[in-house]
Amino acid sequence: QVQLVESGGGLVQAGGSLRLSCATSGLAFSSFAMGWFRQAPGKEREFVARIRWSASTYYADSVKDRFTISRDNAKNMVYLQMNSLKPEDTAVYTCHAFGTNYWGQGTQVTVSS
Repeated sequence: QVQLVESGGGLVQAGGSLRLSCATSGLAFSSFAMGWFRQAPGKEREFVARIRWSASTYYADSVKDRFTISRDNAKNMVYLQMNSLKPEDTAVYTCHAFGTNYWGQGTQVTVSS
């Protein structure tokens, strides 16, 4: 059974930082590109960042230079370091294995102004 479990969300003031983690199990982790998506209230889910097995990364313009995605293939983990957070970053952040239908349950990030 494949599981993706996010953690690390919370409430932070604008300008602050958070580090999200996604623990995976039951997945050939190193074979897949992994990514983060987010969904704000009343909005559609949007892409945030992606990291390939080779560790090459790609970011949405809205988070470029502020967020960093990384992965630990030995631990089957993917991370999202979020710096200089803005109120518009408030959303539920979800982990995803590209090319599959596997998604985590999400973790809430709230940035106060």
